[in-house]
Amino acid sequence: MLVVVGNWYLFPLLAGLSMDLTNVFPQRPKDVHKGSYGSVLVVGGSKMYGGAATLAAVGALRAGADLVSVTAPMRAADIAANTQVDLITYPLKGDYLSSGHIADIMDVAHIRKINSVVIGCGLGRNQATTVTIHKLIHKFIVPMVIDADGLRAISTSPGFVLAKHCILTPHLGELAVLLGVEKVNDDFESRLSGAKAAAEKFRSTVLLKGNVDIITDGTTTITNNSGTPFMTVGGTGDVLSGVVAALLARGVGLIEAAHAGAYINGKAGELAGEKYGEGMTASDMFEEIPRVIKG
Repeated sequence: MLVVVGNWYLFPLLAGLSMDLTNVFPQRPKDVHKGSYGSVLVVGGSKMYGGAATLAAVGALRAGADLVSVTAPMRAADIAANTQVDLITYPLKGDYLSSGHIADIMDVAHIRKINSVVIGCGLGRNQATTVTIHKLIHKFIVPMVIDADGLRAISTSPGFVLAKHCILTPHLGELAVLLGVEKVNDDFESRLSGAKAAAEKFRSTVLLKGNVDIITDGTTTITNNSGTPFMTVGGTGDVLSGVVAALLARGVGLIEAAHAGAYINGKAGELAGEKYGEGMTASDMFEEIPRVIKG
């Protein structure tokens, strides 16, 4: 891991070194109640990408969120309900997110007293969905994790997030979309400069996923080395979004949540990869997340 402030590398840490998570997960006092450790809302999924919202939602549950609600088109909501009965699911009529769903989503957000949002996972690129993402981001006042199709939705409209508290979680191709360029080279310096440029453009914290994750708010930059090549399988980024949202929901700061979330997700992937190798799936990481947190 490297920590950078501006252009200055403050100190290096050996790859694979365990991260101290005690500040993120302090011992719980006895006099807490349901909701004390966060309520997360996942807005994701579509007819084509039915499992994405579930992956994010279960990731949030396994990372310690007390309550996780899923608002998703009907097929995706049904998958979530049947995968994990602990999830609160609200099915939306139709095959994809549209403006007609906004009132229902905001009602759920109010009733569940949400502390953070994941938006984008599996939503698709329908024009009506893009417009709806813009409107929802404008309405949400809690910290947000914006991933996948949510990133594409804001790529040409950075104004929607400038006054918000957001963590953007692109892979290299999505970073190029955010920057409005054809390609970002896959060497460390290009990835670093691209991530910082996106952080400055959107005034957000960027968690650039890759072999070495780069977390930056444009000034402070942290790298994360946990992970495994088996995490190229689809859905691991959705799980990451949920983990990060769970940390935000308990009041962890943006860059700290992105850093700890990247570490937890990567270590969970390592443990799942050791078990399943080439047969590893993103959902295999669910059981490993609590083990990483426990240490």
